[in-house]
Order: sequence, then structure tokens, then C-alpha cells
Amino acid sequence: MSDIESMASENYSYRVKSLVMHFTAVNYQESVAALVAEGSVSSHYLIPKADDPSYPYKDIKVFQLVDENKRAWHAGISYWQGRSGINDHSIGIEVVNMPFCQEDNPADASLAAIMPQIMGAEKNRDLCVYPEFEEKQIQLLIKLSKQILARNPDIEPTAVVGHSDIAPSRKNDPGPKFPWYRLYKEGIGAWYDNENLTHHWLAFNQTLPSLALIQKALSAYGYDLAATGRMDQQTIDTLAAFQMHFVPWKVTGELDNQTAAAVFALLEKYFPTSYQQLHKIYQSEVLTAQINQRQVVENTQQSQLSKVFPELQYKTTDKIRNRDKFAAYEGRGELIIETDNAVSADVYINGQKLNLATFDQSKRNRVSLHKRTVNGLNSLRVENVLPQGSNIKISIPYPTLAYDVAPYKSLFRSVDRFIRDEIDAGFPGATIAVVYKGKIIKRTSYGYAKKYDNKGELLAHFEPMTSEHMFDLASNTKVFTTSLAIMQLVNAGKIDIFRPIQYYIPEYRGDGREMILVKDLLSHGSGYSDELNFYRPDNKYGDYFYSQNKLKTSRLLLTALPFESVIGATQRYSETNFMLLGLLVERITGMQLDQFSQDTIYAPLGLKNTLFNPLKARFTADQFAATEIFGNTRGSNIDFPNVREHVLQGEVHDENAFYSMQGVSGHAGLFSNTDDLAILSQMMLNGGGYGDVKLFNQATMARFLRPAGQSNNIGLGWQLANDKAQQTLFGPYASASAYGHTSWTGTAVVIDPVYDLAIILLTNKRHSKVTANEDNFEFATDTFETGNYGSIISMIYEALIEFEAQNQLQDKN
Repeated sequence: MSDIESMASENYSYRVKSLVMHFTAVNYQESVAALVAEGSVSSHYLIPKADDPSYPYKDIKVFQLVDENKRAWHAGISYWQGRSGINDHSIGIEVVNMPFCQEDNPADASLAAIMPQIMGAEKNRDLCVYPEFEEKQIQLLIKLSKQILARNPDIEPTAVVGHSDIAPSRKNDPGPKFPWYRLYKEGIGAWYDNENLTHHWLAFNQTLPSLALIQKALSAYGYDLAATGRMDQQTIDTLAAFQMHFVPWKVTGELDNQTAAAVFALLEKYFPTSYQQLHKIYQSEVLTAQINQRQVVENTQQSQLSKVFPELQYKTTDKIRNRDKFAAYEGRGELIIETDNAVSADVYINGQKLNLATFDQSKRNRVSLHKRTVNGLNSLRVENVLPQGSNIKISIPYPTLAYDVAPYKSLFRSVDRFIRDEIDAGFPGATIAVVYKGKIIKRTSYGYAKKYDNKGELLAHFEPMTSEHMFDLASNTKVFTTSLAIMQLVNAGKIDIFRPIQYYIPEYRGDGREMILVKDLLSHGSGYSDELNFYRPDNKYGDYFYSQNKLKTSRLLLTALPFESVIGATQRYSETNFMLLGLLVERITGMQLDQFSQDTIYAPLGLKNTLFNPLKARFTADQFAATEIFGNTRGSNIDFPNVREHVLQGEVHDENAFYSMQGVSGHAGLFSNTDDLAILSQMMLNGGGYGDVKLFNQATMARFLRPAGQSNNIGLGWQLANDKAQQTLFGPYASASAYGHTSWTGTAVVIDPVYDLAIILLTNKRHSKVTANEDNFEFATDTFETGNYGSIISMIYEALIEFEAQNQLQDKN
């Protein structure tokens, strides 16, 4: 119009704020049909692929489909750096690239009813194969992108993004093979500096930022993500999108130190103000973690008795005040006195006054009780704390194990002879520890830790078994990791076993999941199937439930896995229950199950040989008793993706634990030896503590060690010796108060508080040849009594009962 005069304002910006990269996922002709024909989607540019048979031209060239000043329909529902509706202010480039992805539908349509409605596993991401982009495509893309950036100067480096960045829950293009780093080297897009990445990676190796902080960091960079602190589906998808862009060698959707380091390194480079704010939060998290770690130590460093004397009188009489009891063994124990102002006191143990010197007020005064203690309960009385008005604190640690094998050596000759005869007949090996009245009275190894090579041939020289050898505890993980962890959390008030799982894990809902209590999982009353082979595509529920990734397996467990019976109708032993309980521990503590158990159970107790994934730590394969000869194949009779075919030593045998949970699960994965298990057993016999470490109290133990449903032999996690059904483990001599657990790999532990006894029997019975028949597989060692537990355990009970009886008869004579 002639009446319009130009008057240029300095207050303006360019419309285009983002450059979005895509792959088409289909060939050239199908791309053209989708991007050009009316009624579909579009993009500003299309770059074809030379070796595409549907491409009609000799040389590839860039096709402009929509003018840059117009709105192309390439982004859909999207968000980036505070803007939604990215189509309104972006330019889109489609590059022909055709990944192969598994159909996102179950093979069996009848399974549709059990598909997850929330947080379901996304097969297209888990099962996609991404081809490389052609060199000519990349050259054209670089040239085009530089031209676009020159024409649109408001596109910041951090606004050169992929479709998956702006719509992570819907899209995975341009995929992990897209050359983001090469584009960055050409001046296109963002990338972190290696020096900053390394700096943050080293820091995060020590203390990983919280999930909530990483969510904030990803949001600060541009992603549409709320800081919930929960690993919800949006977070999983966003982490995977970020990894495809900046950590393409590790696209898992999981938070790890490399991913966290990349996020922080990018913020430090491109958003320094946000970085400074978030880094301060991280520093406070590090400090909090250090404080929490000290609190863990302080919380576990508790004696069985810790009391200040004199006690406040209130309405009590002198006959009640200043007295207590403690457990000890004859000739053992110590008392620790601390004071700031007392000089002396009269302290009586079992009515006998201790000869105490004047107190040193600058340190802990340790007093041996070896002349005063008896087996069982002992009394403590304190009088005459001087000067008047002063006080003393008395602590008495829990009993610890002593080593006293020699006097009992002949006692178990029949046990030794029996096992060695079976070794001579072909049984591989075993170790035994017997804990009796606070002493290890037997510690013996038999046979061989390894007899066969990877081809199933006998070794020229068998590897002898020693008491130091570690074993795959398999299902004993349920009690010596998961149950102990939950007992701790119950004792600390962090878990109520009568609350629904959903109270702690909100996404565990639908199809009756809201009714499942923590107690139902512990007592195997949830209604889940006895097992589900996630690691196999041909598992019970079909390919949809196939997973060899812990994150995906966890999502399936929490949101998709169906029930097979009514809740509480029966107590059906199920690995699923303890896989879920392991996830519960992780959710409540914010720590991986292996790390939590290490920090709060094994390390405080001084255990050096009890852990998950030991080959990733300081251990070597020859330190472990071997299990199956041909891995998980049963001698080439079983096959599935990534199946192991070698002799297993130091690798958890259980397939769900190894493949589907990456070695750490609530149902299997723990390794240990007889020495460490002896300490754990004595801790249980002590009522929840060992030395100056207290894990839980006797009231918590009592709750877990009584029948928890219709069955008298199932407690909360523990197997109980309440009826004849458990004689295979406990035998005829065990008291009704005995408890323990077994495993498929050949390990068993029995703890009997009435006898003050623990028996640890570790075997590698699965290290033997396998015979396949129509219904199942039979191991050559299945018929040996050593691997069936009950006979050996009964012989040990019998030897001790007869030993005590003979002593009493001699005393009478």
C-alpha cells in the first residue's frame, strides 16, 4: 500500500527459534507421499538417501518442501526451552533413514488385556536397530544447516535439537546414529567440553546427583520435565532422548554418572547461571549424603545395652532403678564406661562387684567381663555413682563369634565321612560352618570348587574347595539381603508391612494391585505366578514381557505383570514377590539394593565377602565355587538371546537376576561364604545385633519369624520349622522356633535360637552333568544327600544333642 511508510524498530527478533532434525523412518517415495500429499505432515526440507531403490535420481540433493517463512507440520505436540507448539517457530529437516523396529503389538492378541496402561515398556525403543546415515547425506545436511543458521540468527546452539528432544514420549528420531558431535564440530548445535564432562563424571562417581536434581537440570537445558524425584515414564523417555543426543553409546533411559555429567557439562557451558544454582544444590546433596552416611554408621553402631546411671527416680523404688540385663556367653564380654564428671561407681555383674579403677574421663573405659558372665542372660546393677550428681553411661556390645574348633573336632566325624564318601562318588564340593553358643565349632571344606571346563570335560587337576570360597546364594538372597533390608526399614519406621505397595510406589496400580500389601509379598500371598522368565522371548506371557534390561523389567513388574490367583487365597512361592520387594527397598531408600545392603548391613558388620556382581569388584573367578557347567544352556538344550555357555563362577546363575536385573535383584544375586554367613547368623541369634552394630530389635524379628498366613512354615521371607513339611531342610531335631532358607544352587542355612545354633551348608551341587528327558532336566548330583540338606543338618543336630547328653550323664556319675 502506498500509504504505508517504513520506520524500522530496533525492538524485534526473528520468528525461527529452533532447528529440528528428523529421520523419516520410511524410504524416499513413502517420505514424499507423507510429506507432500495433502492431509498429512510436512517439513521444510527433505534429504534423500543414495542407495534407496525408490530414489529416482542419480545424485542426491536437498528438496525444499515448505518455505522457511511458512509453518511446516513436522513437530506435532512438542516443547523446548519454554516454548510449546514448536511448529510455530522452527525449521524442520527430514533425512531419509529407515530403522528396523519391532511392531509395538503383542504376537498374541489375547494378551491385550494385560498390556500396561501406565509406564508400559516401549518396545519400539528397546528393539530398534538404527542404520548409519550416508556420508553424502551428512555433507548436504551440514551445508544446509549452516545456511539456515545464517538466515535465522536467533537459533541458539542449544536449540538445534532432535524430534525426540522436543517430544521424547512420542518420538525417537533422529536416533542414536545421528552425527550430533560432527555437526557441532562444524558449528552446528551444542556439545559439552570434555574437560568439564570428566570433572563432573569423577565427582558423580562419588555421589550421583539426585533424580530430582537431574530432572531440574534437564528442564533448565530445555526439556519438558518436572522435578518429581520419581522415575516416571516421562523421565525415562527424556533421559533416553538426551542420551540419544549426547551419550549415544549408552541409551538406556536410566540415570547414571555419565549421563548426569553430560547434563551438567552442557549447563556449565551454555547456561552458566542455571548451572551455578544447580551446582549449589548438588553440593548440598553431597553434604547431606555425607551426613546421612555418618547417621547410617551412628544408627548401626548401637550396643545391645546402652544406659545412663543413675536413672531418674520418678515413682520407682531402688529395687527397680539402676538395673538391667544383657545376653552373653560364659567367660566372654566387655563393658564400656563413659563419663564427663563421675570419678567412681559400684558396678555389679550377676551380683559380683567389678574391681574398677578411677574413671578416665577423656576416653571410653573398657572393662572385661570374662570372670563374671554366664551363657544366656546376665544381670547388671549400678550403685554409688560419685560424686553426687554425676553420672556414667554403660554400654555392653552384642556377643561376637569366637573360634573354638579343636574340642569338637571328633564330634562330627560321621558328617565328614558321609560327605567325603559322596565326594568320592561324584558330588562336587561343599563347605560347612557350625555356630554353637557363640562359637564357630566347625569350619570344614570338602571336595572341589571346580571340576569341569567350558566344554564339559573333566579338568586335569580339580580346583580344591576351601572355606574361603564364595557361593552363589541364589534364593538365600531373599533372606540375607531383602528380608534383612526390610526388617531394618520396618524397625526404623520407614516401612509398614500392612500398607499397600502403592503407598510407596504410586504407579503400582490397576488390576487389583492397590490391594497388595508389603506383607503379601513377604509371605508369598500376592497371587503372582511362581516364576516368569523375563529373559526369554518365549516366556509364559509372550514376547511383550521379554526383557534383558533392568529398567524395562522393573516397569513390567510394577505396571504390567498379571496375577494368577486371588490375593491371599494361597501362599505360592514366587520369585516375583521378592523382585518387587527389591524395587520397594530401592524406591524407599533412593539407593540400589546392593548399595543399600552394603552400606547398612554388610559393611557395618565387617563382612568382606558378601556382595552382588563380585566380578565387577575386586574378586576373580577362581575365588568362587562353580555352578552350572554349560552356563544356562543345560548342555545346549536351552537357547535364548545372549545365553551363557561357559562354566559359571562368580556370575549369578539365576537368569532373571543376571539378564533381566543386571545381577542385582531382591530374589537372587548375592554371593557369600561360610564365615560371613556365620556372622549374619549370630546377629540373628543375638536378636538383631552383633558387636556394636544393631540392625533391628527383637520385636521386629518376632514379627518376621512367625507364620504369616495359612501356612505354618512361611514367615515374612523366612522358612519356618513349624511342621513336617519342612523336614527336608530342618530335619526331625530342629525346634519349632528354627528358621532359615535354601536355594536352587545348593546352599542352606538353619538358625535355631532354642539350641543357640546355626548351621551353614554351602554346596555347588549344580556343578555336574545334566540329563534331559521329556519333562525336565536331571542333574547327576540330584540323588546325593549332601545337596538335599536335611540329612547333613540332622546329623549335625544329632551329634550336638548326643554330646550334651553325654556331658550331663557324666556329670551325674
